Amino acid sequence: MWQRPGRCAIKLLDLFCGVGGASAGYDKAGFEVTGIDLKHGKRYPFTYIRGNVMALDIDFLQQFDVIHASPPCQTYSITQHLRNAQGKSTSKLDLLEPVRAMLIKSGKPYIIENVKGAPLLDPVQLCGSSFGLAVRRHRLFESNLPLTGNLCNHTVRPVGIYGSMRDEIPGGGKTADTIEQARQAMGINWALWGELVEAIPPAYTHYLGLQIMQQLKKVIHNG
Repeated sequence: MWQRPGRCAIKLLDLFCGVGGASAGYDKAGFEVTGIDLKHGKRYPFTYIRGNVMALDIDFLQQFDVIHASPPCQTYSITQHLRNAQGKSTSKLDLLEPVRAMLIKSGKPYIIENVKGAPLLDPVQLCGSSFGLAVRRHRLFESNLPLTGNLCNHTVRPVGIYGSMRDEIPGGGKTADTIEQARQAMGINWALWGELVEAIPPAYTHYLGLQIMQQLKKVIHNG
């Protein structure tokens, strides 16, 4: 892991970290990762803090070099649009705007991840097909650092469990075999089905994390 002269590793805070899909990608890119979420975090593979993200103060955020956030996205998801069309709309807590305000106030480099349709500012899009994954899972990433997205490569249509997970709609049978297939498709071999449905592949944040790390190296070298 690359380290700054005289300092510890570059620290990244993953807000709403879930089971750690995004965290795993950042870890692979060389960051020292800490995750925060309201859930128990038993399967989260890095340093974990159980707590309310919206109760964090700016002093705490400023202990980290980079902050990633994946605020609840059900408001904008395909699943929610289907519920609305079927007259089953339920109120959803939309934390995207307050999370963005909190990150801007921290003054730290940040990345906000969300689904297609979310009102992100000048986002880049990533797709699992461009990484050779058997799941598409299109996601948007907003940052106050310049980032490069990638192009979809939908030359082969996902089938079976892969097809059912390619967007926001989880598929049918949750047998041991299909859960294992989903783990392999996502690159998250420690997660349960419900966690896989909400996660993003580590390949996404590894790709972005390498870009961020390179920018931080330049800033530190020139500073």
